[in-house]
Amino acid sequence: MSIAEVGRFDLPGFAGTLIHPHHAGYDEARRVYNGMIDRRPALIARCNSADDVVLALALARREGLPVSVFGGGHAVTGSAVCDDGVCIDLRGMKDIRIDPAGQTCRAEAGLNWGEFDAATARHGLALTGGRNPTTGVAGLSLGSGSGWLERKFGYVCDNLISAELVTADGRKVIASETENPDLFWGLRGGGGNFGIVTAFHFRLHRLGPIVLAGVLLYPAPMAAAVLRHMRDFMRAAPDEVGIGMVFTTAPDAPFVPEPARGKPIVVVQLIYAGDVEEGIRVLAPFRAFGPPAADLVQPMPYTEFQKMGGNFPGAQNYWTADFLNELPEEAIDAYAKLALTPLSPQSAIILVPGGGAPSRVDEEATAFGMRTAPWNVHYICGWTNPADNAANTARVKQIASVLKPWSTGRVYLNYIGNEGQERVDAAFGEKKLARLRELKAKWDPDNVFRHNHNIRPAAAGA
Repeated sequence: MSIAEVGRFDLPGFAGTLIHPHHAGYDEARRVYNGMIDRRPALIARCNSADDVVLALALARREGLPVSVFGGGHAVTGSAVCDDGVCIDLRGMKDIRIDPAGQTCRAEAGLNWGEFDAATARHGLALTGGRNPTTGVAGLSLGSGSGWLERKFGYVCDNLISAELVTADGRKVIASETENPDLFWGLRGGGGNFGIVTAFHFRLHRLGPIVLAGVLLYPAPMAAAVLRHMRDFMRAAPDEVGIGMVFTTAPDAPFVPEPARGKPIVVVQLIYAGDVEEGIRVLAPFRAFGPPAADLVQPMPYTEFQKMGGNFPGAQNYWTADFLNELPEEAIDAYAKLALTPLSPQSAIILVPGGGAPSRVDEEATAFGMRTAPWNVHYICGWTNPADNAANTARVKQIASVLKPWSTGRVYLNYIGNEGQERVDAAFGEKKLARLRELKAKWDPDNVFRHNHNIRPAAAGA
C-alpha cells in the first residue's frame, strides 16, 4: 500500500476523524507550536477514544509506517508530527472528570493545561501545570512536569496515581504502583517511550481559586542585583513561593512604563500557593527590593496567572536548557549580561530555583532525576524570519554556553530541542538509563515510539 493510499484509508471501526493530505483541514491539523517544523504525515488519525488509538496504531504497524503522537504539539522538537507516517492525534480526547471530595481526577491526554486548570479551579483545586496554558497535559506529565506550583505540590509526575495506555503491541493496560509498577516508574519522566497514554489519574490539591500572584518589572541593567536578591531570598523561602526570573523584551502594553516598552526588561514572575494575606507578609521583603519599575503582584485567579508567561506559537523556535549546580557571584555577573540583548521580541530566558517538594522525593522513585538541582535555566528563543534560523540557532547555543561551567551536565528534557542522543542519555544518568533501556526492551522492543527524546531498547543479551 502506498503512502497516498494510506492517507485516504477508511479504517473500519474508527470513530474519530481521519485527516489525509487532501483533506481541507490537513494543514491546520499538522501545525505545531514551533513554526520551524513543516512535517507532512501520510495520515492524521484524530482519535475519540483508546479504541481509536489501538486501531490507528495497528494500521501504522501493519503498513510499517512511522508513528508520532500529538497531545498538545507544544514541544519545540515538533515530535507531534512525522513525515510520511501516522500521526496519532489525541486532541479529540478532552474529557476530564473531577472528584472534589477525594481531590482526584481522570484527565484524557488531549487536554492542554489551560483546559485542565479551568476545570479544576471550579472546585478550588489545582495541580502543578505547564507555565503556558497551551502546553499539552500529556507531554508535560510524561516528561516529569515542571511548573509554578512545583515547590508546593511537586512535579506533575509526583501526583500521578495511575495511567491508562496503549502499548506498542496494541494492548490497553494500566500502570500504577500496584499494576505494572515498572512501567509506572518509567512513565514518570521517561516521556512517551513506552506507550500512548490515553488518560491520567491525578492527585489534586486545594488552591485558591484566588492567589497572590503577578509580575515585577525591572530595568535590564538591574538584572544582577535582582538575581542576587532572588537567590538570597529563596534560601529560606517557604514551599508556597513559586518564582522565576525572565529576561525578555517589554511588550507595548499599558501595564509597562512607557519608556520601557520595546526595550530589554527583567520580569520576575511570582506566586504564593497559599493564603493571600500570609503571602503578602512573606513576599513583602522581596517586593520592596529595587524598587521595581512596576509591581503587578495582586490577588488574582490562578488561571489568570497561568496566562502571563511568554508564549510565541508559530514563531521559528529553538530552545535549550541546563540544570545548574550553583549560582555563585561570577555566574550571576555572566548571566546578567544576557538581559541586555534579547535575541528577539519573541525570546525569553527563564531561571527557576529548585527545592521544595520535588527535592524531598527519593531520587530513585521515578525515571526523572536531578531533583536536588538548585537551579533550572531555560532558553526559549523565537523569531519571525526563517532566513534567520541558522544564525539565531547558533546565537542561542552561544548564549547558553555562558552558564555551562556551572551546569550539572544533565537537563530537563521537556525544555530542549533535538540535541542528539548523547544529550538525551546524559539527562537520565548512567544507572537510570540502563534501567530505562531494559524497560523499553520489555514494552517496546521494536522502538515503535521513537519520534521523541528517544530511549533505545537494550540489546538482547546485553
